[in-house]
Amino acid sequence: MSSPDSPDKEELRQAPGPADLIEDEELPAVDLTEALAAVEIPDRLGERFETLARVMARLRSPDGCPWDLEQTAEKLSRHMLEEAYETVEAIDSGEWSHVAEELGDLLLQIVFQSQIAEEHERFDLGTVVDGITAKLERRHPHIFGEAFADTPEAVTVNWERIKREQEGKPSAIGMPGGLPAMMAAIKVQNHAAREGFDWPDAAGVFAKLDEEIAELHEARAEGRTARIEHELGDMMFTLVNLSRHLGVDPEQALRRSSTEFVRRYSWMEEEAAKQGKDLASMSLEDKERLWQAAKEKAPRTG
Repeated sequence: MSSPDSPDKEELRQAPGPADLIEDEELPAVDLTEALAAVEIPDRLGERFETLARVMARLRSPDGCPWDLEQTAEKLSRHMLEEAYETVEAIDSGEWSHVAEELGDLLLQIVFQSQIAEEHERFDLGTVVDGITAKLERRHPHIFGEAFADTPEAVTVNWERIKREQEGKPSAIGMPGGLPAMMAAIKVQNHAAREGFDWPDAAGVFAKLDEEIAELHEARAEGRTARIEHELGDMMFTLVNLSRHLGVDPEQALRRSSTEFVRRYSWMEEEAAKQGKDLASMSLEDKERLWQAAKEKAPRTG
């Protein structure tokens, strides 16, 4: 059985690899202050950022907030994930004042973690800011050096090559730790595609999906749970690949379908209540009739 991301060799699209986009390993040093002199930022941004850091330090001072004082890096880590997801949800909603609020909550997690780290003499907020500033400079040699990259694809190849060289990794491919499975699949597939290991179009992925569905049926007929899990994973991986070829974000597509399901199911509950019935107690046939009505009365949004 072939891997879900393994198109036939004759179908491979020969995408440009990372070589030759950065001709000189040692790029001339750039005076960052001079390079950024013409860039405008909001008034007093630095002062406002410092105020945020001072507020956080005050909350963590000996006579500060009891809740904030009780927090540790480990306790806070789950909040960072929650705030990231809430930020994505706000962006999807298009309510930009809400986006600003959620970005503030996410920024708080960074400032909070940095404050705790400083108290334990691990690093401080300045280290975090300096680190990402230096990384952005290093990985944009087409802006702050003499490398050439005039397309988003070329910029990505440059970024990945520099990252591999700095981290001492021989390959661009690696299983991203800490990411949800769907996001990890997208990242892995994008890496492979940039190296030219990809189908030329969606037709090959559709064929691969048919193959994976057939193999899942075989696994189900065998009744072996381990193989069913394996084949189901292959099918889901291929679906993510198909989403990528169709230019659709699979996470957003699945989230939207889930939202639509919840909306229609809520309509079913309300309709059942109008009929003096409890939806959960209704027969499957009656539920199906309500579901079909929900699809007509509550069509997809957008």
